[in-house]
Amino acid sequence: MRAMTAVPHPTIALLQSSSLANVVQQEVERAILAGEYAPGSKLIEATLATRMGVSRGPVREAFRVLEEAGLVRTEKNRGVFVRDIPIDEAVEIFDLRAAMDELVGRQLAVHITPAQLKEVKGLVDAMEKAVKAQDSHAYHLLNLRFHDRLVEMAGNRKLTAIYRKLIKELSLFRRLNLADNWLLPVSAGEHRAIVKAIASGDADAAGHAMFQHVMDSKQRTIANDLRRRARD
Repeated sequence: MRAMTAVPHPTIALLQSSSLANVVQQEVERAILAGEYAPGSKLIEATLATRMGVSRGPVREAFRVLEEAGLVRTEKNRGVFVRDIPIDEAVEIFDLRAAMDELVGRQLAVHITPAQLKEVKGLVDAMEKAVKAQDSHAYHLLNLRFHDRLVEMAGNRKLTAIYRKLIKELSLFRRLNLADNWLLPVSAGEHRAIVKAIASGDADAAGHAMFQHVMDSKQRTIANDLRRRARD
Protein backbone atom coordinates (compact mmCIF):
# COMPACT_ATOMS: atom_id res chain seq x y z
CA MET A 1 0.00 0.00 0.00
CA ARG A 2 1.35 3.39 -0.97
CA ALA A 3 2.03 5.70 1.96
CA MET A 4 -0.20 8.75 2.10
CA THR A 5 1.47 12.14 2.10
CA ALA A 6 0.30 14.31 4.98
CA VAL A 7 -1.28 17.54 3.83
CA PRO A 8 -1.00 20.41 6.33
CA HIS A 9 -4.25 21.76 7.72
CA PRO A 10 -5.10 25.07 5.96
CA THR A 11 -4.69 26.99 9.24
CA ILE A 12 -1.29 25.41 9.90
CA ALA A 13 -0.17 26.16 6.35
CA LEU A 14 -1.27 29.78 6.79
CA LEU A 15 0.64 30.09 10.08
CA GLN A 16 3.75 28.57 8.50
CA SER A 17 3.57 31.00 5.59
CA SER A 18 2.96 33.95 7.92
CA SER A 19 5.90 32.92 10.10
CA LEU A 20 8.21 32.63 7.10
CA ALA A 21 7.12 36.03 5.82
CA ASN A 22 7.88 37.51 9.22
CA VAL A 23 11.37 35.99 9.23
CA VAL A 24 12.05 37.30 5.71
CA GLN A 25 10.69 40.75 6.59
CA GLN A 26 12.86 40.99 9.70
CA GLU A 27 16.00 39.93 7.84
CA VAL A 28 15.48 42.31 4.90
CA GLU A 29 14.61 45.13 7.31
CA ARG A 30 17.77 44.42 9.30
CA ALA A 31 19.87 44.53 6.13
CA ILE A 32 18.29 47.81 4.99
CA LEU A 33 18.79 49.49 8.38
CA ALA A 34 22.36 48.18 8.55
CA GLY A 35 23.12 49.76 5.17
CA GLU A 36 23.62 46.45 3.35
CA TYR A 37 21.04 47.54 0.78
CA ALA A 38 21.64 51.14 -0.21
CA PRO A 39 18.75 53.52 -0.96
CA GLY A 40 17.56 52.93 -4.52
CA SER A 41 18.75 49.31 -4.57
CA LYS A 42 16.46 46.84 -6.31
CA LEU A 43 15.34 43.86 -4.22
CA ILE A 44 14.97 40.75 -6.38
CA GLU A 45 12.17 38.48 -5.17
CA ALA A 46 13.60 35.29 -6.67
CA THR A 47 17.12 35.99 -5.39
CA LEU A 48 15.93 36.61 -1.84
CA ALA A 49 13.71 33.51 -1.93
CA THR A 50 16.65 31.34 -3.00
CA ARG A 51 19.03 32.92 -0.51
CA MET A 52 16.65 32.40 2.41
CA GLY A 53 15.39 28.99 1.31
CA VAL A 54 11.73 29.96 1.02
CA SER A 55 9.17 30.23 -1.77
CA ARG A 56 8.37 33.58 -3.35
CA GLY A 57 5.11 33.93 -1.38
CA PRO A 58 6.71 34.87 1.97
CA VAL A 59 9.09 37.27 0.20
CA ARG A 60 6.17 38.96 -1.55
CA GLU A 61 4.34 39.32 1.78
CA ALA A 62 7.51 40.66 3.42
CA PHE A 63 7.76 43.30 0.70
CA ARG A 64 4.18 44.37 1.40
CA VAL A 65 4.93 44.86 5.11
CA LEU A 66 8.17 46.70 4.37
CA GLU A 67 6.32 49.03 2.01
CA GLU A 68 3.78 49.82 4.72
CA ALA A 69 6.70 50.54 7.05
CA GLY A 70 8.07 53.05 4.54
CA LEU A 71 11.31 51.18 3.85
CA VAL A 72 10.69 50.03 0.26
CA ARG A 73 8.63 51.20 -2.70
CA THR A 74 7.01 49.15 -5.45
CA GLU A 75 7.16 50.45 -9.01
CA LYS A 76 4.75 48.89 -11.50
CA ASN A 77 6.51 46.68 -14.06
CA ARG A 78 9.88 47.52 -12.50
CA GLY A 79 10.00 45.83 -9.09
CA VAL A 80 10.71 46.65 -5.47
CA PHE A 81 13.33 49.18 -4.41
CA VAL A 82 14.79 50.40 -1.12
CA ARG A 83 13.34 53.85 -0.54
CA ASP A 84 15.53 56.89 -0.97
CA ILE A 85 13.85 59.45 1.29
CA PRO A 86 14.14 63.00 -0.12
CA ILE A 87 15.55 65.70 2.12
CA ASP A 88 12.24 67.55 2.45
CA GLU A 89 10.56 64.42 3.80
CA ALA A 90 13.44 63.82 6.20
CA VAL A 91 13.08 67.38 7.53
CA GLU A 92 9.36 66.82 8.10
CA ILE A 93 10.13 63.63 10.05
CA PHE A 94 12.71 65.45 12.17
CA ASP A 95 10.16 68.16 13.04
CA LEU A 96 7.58 65.57 14.05
CA ARG A 97 10.13 63.59 16.03
CA ALA A 98 11.25 66.73 17.87
CA ALA A 99 7.73 67.33 19.13
CA MET A 100 7.43 63.71 20.24
CA ASP A 101 10.81 63.74 21.98
CA GLU A 102 9.97 66.95 23.82
CA LEU A 103 6.89 65.22 25.25
CA VAL A 104 8.97 62.19 26.20
CA GLY A 105 11.56 64.35 27.96
CA ARG A 106 8.91 66.19 29.96
CA GLN A 107 7.25 62.95 31.06
CA LEU A 108 10.50 61.21 32.02
CA ALA A 109 11.68 64.15 34.11
CA VAL A 110 8.67 63.49 36.33
CA HIS A 111 8.21 59.72 36.12
CA ILE A 112 11.58 58.06 35.41
CA THR A 113 12.60 55.48 38.02
CA PRO A 114 16.09 55.20 39.57
CA ALA A 115 16.63 51.89 37.74
CA GLN A 116 15.66 53.44 34.40
CA LEU A 117 17.91 56.44 35.03
CA LYS A 118 20.80 54.10 35.79
CA GLU A 119 20.16 52.25 32.53
CA VAL A 120 20.23 55.35 30.30
CA LYS A 121 23.31 56.67 32.11
CA GLY A 122 24.96 53.35 31.32
CA LEU A 123 24.07 53.75 27.65
CA VAL A 124 25.67 57.21 27.57
CA ASP A 125 28.79 55.79 29.29
CA ALA A 126 28.97 53.15 26.54
CA MET A 127 28.51 55.84 23.87
CA GLU A 128 31.42 57.82 25.31
CA LYS A 129 33.58 54.69 25.22
CA ALA A 130 32.67 54.26 21.53
CA VAL A 131 33.71 57.88 20.95
CA LYS A 132 37.13 57.21 22.49
CA ALA A 133 37.48 54.11 20.33
CA GLN A 134 36.31 56.10 17.26
CA ASP A 135 33.83 53.30 16.61
CA SER A 136 31.05 55.06 14.70
CA HIS A 137 29.16 51.81 14.04
CA ALA A 138 28.92 50.94 17.74
CA TYR A 139 27.99 54.53 18.49
CA HIS A 140 25.22 54.47 15.89
CA LEU A 141 23.66 51.34 17.44
CA LEU A 142 23.92 52.78 20.97
CA ASN A 143 22.38 56.03 19.75
CA LEU A 144 19.38 54.14 18.39
CA ARG A 145 19.07 52.13 21.59
CA PHE A 146 19.28 55.22 23.81
CA HIS A 147 16.44 57.06 22.11
CA ASP A 148 14.29 53.97 21.71
CA ARG A 149 14.55 53.20 25.43
CA LEU A 150 13.63 56.76 26.42
CA VAL A 151 10.50 56.61 24.28
CA GLU A 152 9.68 53.14 25.58
CA MET A 153 10.11 54.31 29.18
CA ALA A 154 7.55 57.06 28.63
CA GLY A 155 4.97 54.25 28.54
CA ASN A 156 2.83 55.38 25.60
CA ARG A 157 2.51 52.40 23.24
CA LYS A 158 0.97 54.35 20.37
CA LEU A 159 3.72 56.97 20.53
CA THR A 160 6.37 54.23 20.65
CA ALA A 161 4.98 52.49 17.54
CA ILE A 162 4.80 55.72 15.53
CA TYR A 163 8.24 56.81 16.73
CA ARG A 164 9.87 53.53 15.68
CA LYS A 165 8.39 53.80 12.18
CA LEU A 166 9.79 57.32 11.81
CA ILE A 167 13.21 56.27 13.08
CA LYS A 168 13.43 53.43 10.58
CA GLU A 169 12.74 55.87 7.76
CA LEU A 170 15.44 58.23 9.07
CA SER A 171 18.03 55.55 9.75
CA LEU A 172 20.18 56.11 6.67
CA PHE A 173 20.26 59.87 7.21
CA ARG A 174 21.21 59.42 10.86
CA ARG A 175 23.96 56.97 9.93
CA LEU A 176 25.42 59.57 7.57
CA ASN A 177 25.22 62.24 10.27
CA LEU A 178 27.48 60.15 12.51
CA ALA A 179 29.83 59.00 9.76
CA ASP A 180 32.35 61.77 10.59
CA ASN A 181 34.14 60.84 13.81
CA TRP A 182 34.57 64.48 14.83
CA LEU A 183 30.79 64.68 15.33
CA LEU A 184 30.68 61.80 17.80
CA PRO A 185 31.85 63.74 20.89
CA VAL A 186 29.40 66.53 20.03
CA SER A 187 26.54 64.04 19.83
CA ALA A 188 27.66 62.26 23.02
CA GLY A 189 27.69 65.58 24.86
CA GLU A 190 24.12 66.23 23.77
CA HIS A 191 23.06 62.83 25.11
CA ARG A 192 24.80 63.45 28.44
CA ALA A 193 22.95 66.79 28.69
CA ILE A 194 19.62 65.02 28.04
CA VAL A 195 20.21 62.56 30.88
CA LYS A 196 21.29 65.37 33.22
CA ALA A 197 18.15 67.34 32.44
CA ILE A 198 15.89 64.33 32.98
CA ALA A 199 17.66 63.50 36.25
CA SER A 200 17.12 67.05 37.49
CA GLY A 201 13.36 66.52 37.48
CA ASP A 202 12.89 69.76 35.52
CA ALA A 203 10.28 68.95 32.85
CA ASP A 204 10.94 72.16 30.89
CA ALA A 205 14.70 71.56 30.80
CA ALA A 206 14.34 67.89 29.85
CA GLY A 207 11.82 68.62 27.12
CA HIS A 208 14.00 71.41 25.71
CA ALA A 209 17.16 69.24 25.77
CA MET A 210 15.47 66.49 23.77
CA PHE A 211 13.79 68.92 21.37
CA GLN A 212 17.04 70.78 20.72
CA HIS A 213 18.99 67.58 20.15
CA VAL A 214 16.62 66.62 17.33
CA MET A 215 16.78 70.12 15.85
CA ASP A 216 20.59 69.93 15.87
CA SER A 217 20.39 66.53 14.16
CA LYS A 218 18.09 68.06 11.54
CA GLN A 219 20.57 70.85 10.82
CA ARG A 220 23.39 68.31 10.50
CA THR A 221 21.25 66.36 8.03
CA ILE A 222 20.59 69.46 5.92
CA ALA A 223 24.30 70.37 5.95
CA ASN A 224 25.29 66.81 4.94
CA ASP A 225 22.78 66.88 2.09
CA LEU A 226 24.11 70.21 0.83
CA ARG A 227 27.69 68.88 0.89
CA ARG A 228 26.60 65.75 -0.97
CA ARG A 229 24.85 67.80 -3.62
CA ALA A 230 27.93 70.01 -4.02
CA ARG A 231 30.12 66.94 -4.62
CA ASP A 232 27.65 65.53 -7.17
